[in-house]
Amino acid sequence: MIDRELPRQSVRRDLPFQVRDWFAWAPGRESKSAWRAWAGQPDSAADDPPAPTLPMMLRRRATPIGQKALGAALACSGAKDARYILASRHGEFDRTVLVLTSLAKGEQPSPAEFSMSVHHGLAGLLSIHTGNKAGHTAVAGSLDSFGYGLIEATACLAEAPGKPVLLFYFDAPLPDDYAPFRPMAEEELPLVLAMTLVAADDAGLSVSATMADGDEGQECIPLSFLRFLLGNAPAAAVRGGRMMWRWHRV
Repeated sequence: MIDRELPRQSVRRDLPFQVRDWFAWAPGRESKSAWRAWAGQPDSAADDPPAPTLPMMLRRRATPIGQKALGAALACSGAKDARYILASRHGEFDRTVLVLTSLAKGEQPSPAEFSMSVHHGLAGLLSIHTGNKAGHTAVAGSLDSFGYGLIEATACLAEAPGKPVLLFYFDAPLPDDYAPFRPMAEEELPLVLAMTLVAADDAGLSVSATMADGDEGQECIPLSFLRFLLGNAPAAAVRGGRMMWRWHRV
């Protein structure tokens, strides 16, 4: 279900989807078993392979959080054929800081850092590595980035139901020099979540969003969705920066 919120009105459309595969990473929670324990669910290590080891080319061109994001994406089935949706508030922000620092010193920024500092850089790197020509989209929407990325993914499924979508989200806390701009929700970072999504005919999950008045939410939106995904609740809700997000089982 998608709410495309306009000022004072909304448009709603039902669109069930299924999560075919997923992989997540956070410090201390680096396997599906660890995430199931976090969500209070029974453990099953039978389908708990680790994230694949990245080839040297990817490790050299990605920051530490970028390496985790690429590893999570490659751990999901269908990475070679799916359309990519990258969602991140800051992207690999450490690169941006290096570029800005060089400019402030009157130096030329590193061409490698500059070329990979664009928001969709990791999606492009992943598509080159996998030989995937299905196209990719990068989404940034402040604290609501994951939610908007999920809506973009479901829109792609509506356009091409037979084509899976790989949604991968990642973010890390802003560097110390930017600490005054960190929202409380960033206390849950760093975090990576990758999912292979497919269209569903009559049963699955859905997402809806409405404008939220007042202060920004204090909960990490992708963590809220992951807890819902691994649990049995029929619905859940979380407040983001501008939106109230609701997850449903349909």
